[in-house]
Amino acid sequence: MGLNIREIIPGKEIRISDLRGKLLSVDAYNILYQFLSSVRQVDGTPLMDNKKRITSHLSGIFYRNINLLSEGIKLVYVFDGEAPKLKAKTYKIREGGRDVARERYAEAKQQENIEGMRRYGSQLIRLDDEMIRESKELLDAMGIPVVQAPSEGEAEAAYLCKIKKDIYASVSQDFDSLLFGAPKLIRNLTLARRRKTISGWVEVNPEMIELEKVLNILEINLDQLICLGILVGTDYNPKGIPGIGQKKALQIVKKYQQPVLIFKSVEEQIMSLPEEERFDWKEIFALFHNHKVADVDFKFKKINEEKIKDILVREHDFSEERVDKQLEKLRDISEKRKQKGLGDWI
Repeated sequence: MGLNIREIIPGKEIRISDLRGKLLSVDAYNILYQFLSSVRQVDGTPLMDNKKRITSHLSGIFYRNINLLSEGIKLVYVFDGEAPKLKAKTYKIREGGRDVARERYAEAKQQENIEGMRRYGSQLIRLDDEMIRESKELLDAMGIPVVQAPSEGEAEAAYLCKIKKDIYASVSQDFDSLLFGAPKLIRNLTLARRRKTISGWVEVNPEMIELEKVLNILEINLDQLICLGILVGTDYNPKGIPGIGQKKALQIVKKYQQPVLIFKSVEEQIMSLPEEERFDWKEIFALFHNHKVADVDFKFKKINEEKIKDILVREHDFSEERVDKQLEKLRDISEKRKQKGLGDWI
């Protein structure tokens, strides 16, 4: 679900070429869900192998990451560990959303409504343990480091971005990364470069959001940004406070400034929520400030072409010809890095 503060967060569009030579920490689950949602057939069904096993995530990992590597971008994928107990409400809402989407997809299919099937089909996604295992194996075989977070992947990705000088930015579609203190957040990095709209095809470029600039422009500090997020609704209190949108939340945090005073001003509204939607703001606030993270090391391994073909071609029926063409690109990338003295990371 993620935090929705898109309207008030200043960012700037950048080109892929602006990231050449940069190392980025990727919120793996967020991007894998993006692949599962976007890499689909015309009727909304995910890509599958001959045994009806979903392969959209593997296709996204392989083809889109090779495009990024070709641009000279270095990546490390950070996977979720044990989720905080506070996230249980979000999981319940997501499951309910899938149930609704499943019914609407069935209706669209019966009516042969391709557009409806595509829309609701993308909402049926679920990332299971087997997908996660295979994703890690494929990334490793491609020479892309995999980091296992002790808890939330985006919190760990943000933390690594803060403490490791060689990591330029964190990659996620969710703004929660800012609340976890990511100095730089890049969105839209792994999306398809062109998107179809009512008026035709439009180019999709990455967006860079810098935390320091956000705080300066909004004239707030990180504590106030976290409070703003809680008012609107985070993964730990998904519905926030009804009636308080992004702009109103900004007004409240600027008016009352201190977290205690901010939530004192909306205490009555919180207590009037249904019991299952009430939340302890102090518990959520503390989770963003003191999330379970770890200072981990990682290294870039050599490409394992046979392992890649085992996963994609032999196990999941990918076109060997297409995979071979991409492997040729990987070899070219590796050779160019060696010639420039940068071959140690791929």
